[in-house]
Amino acid sequence: MTSFQLTVDCADPGLLTRFWATALGYDIESPPDGFGTWNAYWRSVGVPEDELDDDVDAADSLVDPAGHGPRIWFQKVPEGKLVKNRLHLDLRRGGGRTVPLEQRRERVLAEEARLIEAGATRLRVLDPEGMDHFAVGLADPEGNEFCIN
Repeated sequence: MTSFQLTVDCADPGLLTRFWATALGYDIESPPDGFGTWNAYWRSVGVPEDELDDDVDAADSLVDPAGHGPRIWFQKVPEGKLVKNRLHLDLRRGGGRTVPLEQRRERVLAEEARLIEAGATRLRVLDPEGMDHFAVGLADPEGNEFCIN
C-alpha cells in the first residue's frame, strides 16, 4: 500500500485550511516541533517568501483525527483556478442507499447549508428523475468543486 497526501493548489492556504477542516471534521495540523508557525518551518527549509501564506499564523495542512484519511496540504501557487476540477471530493453525508431518499435529501441539504455558512457556493443540484440519487455540487471559497451526497 502506498501512503499519500492530497495537495490542493490555492491562493490562500489559511482560508482553505479552515474551510476544509469544517467540511471534513479534520484537525488543523500544528507546525513541527520547535516552530511556532508553519511559515517559520517553511522558511527553515528554504521556501521563498513569495510562496508563503500572507497570514503569518495560518496553518496550511489538515490531518484526520482518527488517523485513517490522508493528510491534506494547501499549497500556495501564483496562478488562479481557471477550469473545472479533474478530481473532486464527494462528501458522503446522506447515509447511503439503505436510507430513504427523502431522508438523504434532508441530510444533504442540511450539510449544504452548514458549508454555505462556512464559505461554499452552490453550483448545481444532482437529482435525476427516476434515479435513487440526490446530491449537490458546491465550490469551496476558491472555486474548487465538490459534492455532497
